[in-house]
Amino acid sequence: MSWSDSDREDTTIYKVIVNHEEQFSIWPEYKETPLGWTDTGKTGPKTECLAYVKEVWTDMRPLSLRKKMEELAKNPPPPSPPPDPNRPQEKSPVDRLCEGTHPVEVGLRPEKTVKLFKDAIDRDYIYVKFTTTKGGTELGVRLDRPACDFSAANFEAGTGSVHVEGGLTFDYVKVRCIADIDLKSLEGVGHLVKMQASNV
Repeated sequence: MSWSDSDREDTTIYKVIVNHEEQFSIWPEYKETPLGWTDTGKTGPKTECLAYVKEVWTDMRPLSLRKKMEELAKNPPPPSPPPDPNRPQEKSPVDRLCEGTHPVEVGLRPEKTVKLFKDAIDRDYIYVKFTTTKGGTELGVRLDRPACDFSAANFEAGTGSVHVEGGLTFDYVKVRCIADIDLKSLEGVGHLVKMQASNV
């Protein structure tokens, strides 16, 4: 009758070892302690050694991290200086896209076609890319069907235009994206409107 490794009881005697970051591990006693680790003096069967590790290793953070956090608690960094009232405030991307209208294009992969755009509309989820932001800002918009207008669109011929509206969260701000897209070029203009937080 043959025994598999999993059936055989682990009779190895282990030792508990610790590294410079005060992280614990167990290691077969008959093997040489690996480089960078120190023997704690505790030996025994696997379960006993693991129970010991569980008892002594109560803080899983490496020593360097604990020291850094203690240092920060003792000496917190100085507060940021107040903003210079004479320096124009940098507008957030949300604020910039809420002001006026901006050039947009439909974000589609693998290619930009009216058919793929129509498929996205049918799924009530489209991508609108604001092309004048740094690197282009592409937003996934969940369409608000009642607010959209497709009456001037001829998807078959790829002519006309659509008016789309929908909500999303951009930079942790709930916004509404409103855009008018020309089907021929799949480009147009759009802007964002911040949603008022409801007092729920």
